[in-house]
Amino acid sequence: MLNRASIYNIVQFTKEVHDFVKVRHKNLVSLIGYCDDGEHLALIYEFVANGDLNDQLSGKFGNVPSWETRLKIIIGVAQGLEYLHSELRILHRYVKPTNILLGENFEAKLADFGLSRSSPTNPDIQASNKIYVKPGRDPYLHHQYFNSNRLNQTSDIYSFGIVMLEMITNQPVVDNKRESPHISKWVDLKVAKGDTLEIVDLRLNNDFERDSVRKAMDIACSCAARAHNRPSMSQVVIELNECLALEMARSNGRTGETTQTQ
Repeated sequence: MLNRASIYNIVQFTKEVHDFVKVRHKNLVSLIGYCDDGEHLALIYEFVANGDLNDQLSGKFGNVPSWETRLKIIIGVAQGLEYLHSELRILHRYVKPTNILLGENFEAKLADFGLSRSSPTNPDIQASNKIYVKPGRDPYLHHQYFNSNRLNQTSDIYSFGIVMLEMITNQPVVDNKRESPHISKWVDLKVAKGDTLEIVDLRLNNDFERDSVRKAMDIACSCAARAHNRPSMSQVVIELNECLALEMARSNGRTGETTQTQ
């Protein structure tokens, strides 16, 4: 359900809805249509079975996702963002765990992109990238975007990096009890001290390929670095698949050992 007052131009909004109904990608939630009865305005999306990434990381459904599952989820997110940036040439603007939905087989699907904004979405038009979020209210956005009041592809990449750090550590994005409250700064401090593996989600019980985790941490930190140092989503997809290959090799090796023992 949308607040009609938040839509700056209902004609533009309707046009965007018609455009997005045509978009089909395995890592984007499909928009089926919308309902406008004058008083109420609603967007209608496909049903996604396993809630969102926030639900899964919190253990709401009982099971804690394995490292392999987390990698597959975050690769799906990266592929969805890559498609938005490269093919559709639009920004997501609000990359965070509650906007990463999980299908029946835990395939990631990005939700709430593009048209649910109160401004246009073409990154080539400066006026289209104005943000309407008060500073401090969204820890998934870098403070520089509140200073400039403009978003671009690197802002999505920063948000993606913060989600990755949250997924790896299972720590809140902001915790005022930490030596550095924001997760990006806190992770930087820990990595500088050589504590990379010590901050991995304890619920994983060290059941992961260490180089895979270290590489994933490096990718996340590079995404959350200064804007001019952030990789493209295409680069991120390639490197994350390398992380997954490392983890799969470990899993396959373990299966082979079990078979030989039997």
